Amino acid sequence: MKEFIISEAQAETAVLVALITQNQDERKTNEYLDELAFLAETAGAEVVKKFTQRLDMAHSVTYVGKGKLQEIKNYVDENEIGMVIFDDELSPKQLRNIEAALQIKILDRTSLILDIFAMRAQTAHAKTQVELAQYQYMLPRLKRLWTHLERQGGGGGGARGGSVGLRGPGETQLEMDRRIILNRMSLLKEQLVEIDKQKATQRKNRGRMIRVALVGYTNVGKSTLMNLLAKSEVFAENKLFATLDTTVRKVVIENLPFLLSDTVGFIRKLPTDLVESFKSTLDEVREADLLLHIVDISHPGFEDQISVVEKTLADISSADKPSILIFNKIDAYTYVEKAPDDLTPLTKENLTLEDLMKTWMAKLNDNCIFISARQKINMEELKSVVYSKVKELHVQRFPYNDFLYQEYD
Repeated sequence: MKEFIISEAQAETAVLVALITQNQDERKTNEYLDELAFLAETAGAEVVKKFTQRLDMAHSVTYVGKGKLQEIKNYVDENEIGMVIFDDELSPKQLRNIEAALQIKILDRTSLILDIFAMRAQTAHAKTQVELAQYQYMLPRLKRLWTHLERQGGGGGGARGGSVGLRGPGETQLEMDRRIILNRMSLLKEQLVEIDKQKATQRKNRGRMIRVALVGYTNVGKSTLMNLLAKSEVFAENKLFATLDTTVRKVVIENLPFLLSDTVGFIRKLPTDLVESFKSTLDEVREADLLLHIVDISHPGFEDQISVVEKTLADISSADKPSILIFNKIDAYTYVEKAPDDLTPLTKENLTLEDLMKTWMAKLNDNCIFISARQKINMEELKSVVYSKVKELHVQRFPYNDFLYQEYD
């Protein structure tokens, strides 16, 4: 699989579709659509319109109702739109019916995330992980995929096929069948097992240093913080999933060394196949002694993002690890000041940063800190807190290591 970055001149136009349901109100749906738009832009698409519909639940046949589907088709036809992206993972049945109705490329959130991962994968390890996840997603959708590609004129050579959603693992062979895919998946799994063994050996050979892992939602500033703490040059960009491969660096604070790892960002509805494929990457989190949970406090939905990360940590049996909540991007935090005659209840959006810090965050004490990695605000305070936590963990693990105590003190 090769890296492919679409140029602005080639950018495909897209419309987005999401539902407002009894479990997801209009505010949250709009927030998710904004995130989906960011995903689409990261993949190289230009979002021109968003469609929403109120339904108790997604229609089992067409996701949205027939009337809304016709409305989308009219807009697509009139404006020569290149693709329609749905905010939820579509079933094979929904994909077939929607594509038959719209006669255009259809993506869902999962396929879009997989496409971005394919674009971002740099090492052989990451490419193998992504390819396996793509095949696992593709397998139940084979029939729909081949008719879809025939209409698009084929992939044109793997990841350099030329359009969003087609950076897949070998789409040029339209005759590829289930047996071939299963054989390929089996081979990829064997390769990942060997890679996992190598990674496990590397982790065991890192000596007695405490391991610290940066975790958080995608695009919250983990790599920027990694560069500051480790004085390294980890790739950082204001795009989703800017880095896929775990980077491990030795960090020394006041003569106390520890290992710091930067991990792949989490996201709402992260495909299960990706979580499984990135097992060795997530093992850095599983085997960490301390988690630094980075949060973008300037994001209006940062509390939901915290919940997504906490759920993912629970899914990989890492929720009970010692952690520090680091609220990043305080320089970008904004609030809406209420007018004196506005008697409606205060919301989070009406709180100043100082007021916000006095809410539930105040109860976290030393397990919570506010910084700006980009502006280097409160970095010395952060280093002091991390130093104290790492030293405490080291003392617990190596109580008889007198030499290290003397060196650290």
